[in-house]
Amino acid sequence: MNGYVLVCDFSGVYSAEGFLPYLQERAALVLDFTGLEGCCCYCDEAASARIGASLPDPLPRLRFLDSGDYHYMSHLLALKEKEPFHLVLLDHHPDDQEPAFGGVLSCGSWVKAMQEENPLVKSVLALGPENCPEDIPEGWLEERRGERLYVSLDKDIMDRRWARTDWTQGTHTLGKVKDILRRLAEGGMHVAAVDVCGELSVPKGAAGEDLRTNYETNVELYKHIIKLLNL
Repeated sequence: MNGYVLVCDFSGVYSAEGFLPYLQERAALVLDFTGLEGCCCYCDEAASARIGASLPDPLPRLRFLDSGDYHYMSHLLALKEKEPFHLVLLDHHPDDQEPAFGGVLSCGSWVKAMQEENPLVKSVLALGPENCPEDIPEGWLEERRGERLYVSLDKDIMDRRWARTDWTQGTHTLGKVKDILRRLAEGGMHVAAVDVCGELSVPKGAAGEDLRTNYETNVELYKHIIKLLNL
């Protein structure tokens, strides 16, 4: 199905931006989690079970996950993978911290959880966080030619010209992010999935300009990624 994507709606932000109607005019499967408890920043066992039971099989290869508060969705989605893969994280934060509350999955610990709980993860490459590379290391793609790749993008890797989030942000431009995505897709690996998060909802303080900025960047990313993935 041309342009088929998955939308995980936790906060209603995609409707506020106008991005959800844009996707629904194309081909989008929307999972409505707006009333789900125990899922904001931290995802408890009940919420994880509800989310997991809601995921379709097979999954669309392009997924929009709402704000960075729900970036742990990449871990839950990747549990549906059936073959080994390498994770490439584009983010201003490493998301590999110890969870603060008794091992509960969180938006800041999901990479660590993925490495510990998903035996299909072969390696993790984080681009953007402090003390991590800003771009794909030379030779990284060539050494993994023919293998599978899972990409998870938090728009907080970009500066405020291109994205408005409720987390600290990096300095990448939209053009830089699109170029990294292009080289990942054209580098000889098979891109199994691309996740995108990093919205700013109205309850978290989004004004009209913030919603417009994120809408415009989301549309650009959508067009770019479906072309790269031949969707």
